[in-house]
Amino acid sequence: MKTLRALCSVLFLGLAVPAAATPGEVPVGGTLREARLSGLTVPPATLSSFRGKPLIINVWASWCGPCRAEMASLDSLAKRYKGKPFKVIGISTDDYPEKAYDFLERAGIGFENFIDAKLELENMLGANRLPLTLLIDAQGKVLVKHYGAKDWDSPETRQMIAKAFGTKP
Repeated sequence: MKTLRALCSVLFLGLAVPAAATPGEVPVGGTLREARLSGLTVPPATLSSFRGKPLIINVWASWCGPCRAEMASLDSLAKRYKGKPFKVIGISTDDYPEKAYDFLERAGIGFENFIDAKLELENMLGANRLPLTLLIDAQGKVLVKHYGAKDWDSPETRQMIAKAFGTKP
């Protein structure tokens, strides 16, 4: 009985421990480091090239059902605000860029997308689960990390974004 109780305690404690951070992960409140972004639908860029304006970063993969499900709402959000007062970008973690590109083309996604072939951004952003969406302030500070699909163009979400960025919904 003592062994069973000890085993149950270990299992319970194991479930209570949060998921391990990815190598080099920047936590909420931290500032993103410089990184090179390999272009998927746009030319390559650097993370610092987006400084000066709040940024919404969505980390996704073409094989991820929840990622595909929320992509249209992210595109709608990006079109609604046209890069003002914040910009929306996507970062695919696909192993095969052509699969990611094909998905974006078929879905008619218009916001800028990059590919993270070396897992540098996946690790820095903490994408141990997908989809992951981050709200980043104009100085590169991580304000919010949201794991899982969401309707990013709903009135409630636009209100949450406006509150985080100090803008109008």
